[in-house]
Amino acid sequence: MTDILTWLSSLPDPLLYGALALAAFAENIFPPLPADTVIALGAFVAARGNGSALGVWTATMLGNIGGAMVMYGLGHRYGLPWLLHRFPTLFPAGATERVTARFKTQGLFAVIVSRFLPGVRAVVPPIAGAMDVGAVRALIAMALASGAWYGLVCVLAFQAGANADALLERIAGQQKTLGLGAAAMVLVAVAVMWWRAQGRRR
Repeated sequence: MTDILTWLSSLPDPLLYGALALAAFAENIFPPLPADTVIALGAFVAARGNGSALGVWTATMLGNIGGAMVMYGLGHRYGLPWLLHRFPTLFPAGATERVTARFKTQGLFAVIVSRFLPGVRAVVPPIAGAMDVGAVRALIAMALASGAWYGLVCVLAFQAGANADALLERIAGQQKTLGLGAAAMVLVAVAVMWWRAQGRRR
């Protein structure tokens, strides 16, 4: 973490924003990349210098949505079997099946909720493309989820003062909270659909 912080601190603001956009872009293609850490530290550096929260958020959103739509396009053009073969590290065990099942039952709602779940959010764009979720609808849904998450990261970073370690701990805690909240929303949606299905059968 210290090396990343030192490197980011050495960049002028335009390059700092570019580095954050690139990290957010690459997160959609190489999920092991610690993009949240890079972006949080970059926002922290910007807050200590001449950067702005809006600049960090805008750069991150452009990179994240750009990367997401590239993967959406690949999923739409080539389908899931090709993606599973071409990007095996992108799809954790069981994640593809879980997200696909959510898409079939919950539609666009699943796109928004799944983008808050750290273990599966990278698989959302290509699966959305492969399942022919409309490009505009998918873009809006992913932008809402990413905008909310990275907005929170920027706010926390610009309130962190001088303690980068405390910032990362707070972001990790918020991510767990959002993940649990998203999982709870999925369970509620499934329960409502099951209840409606039972009512139709009666």
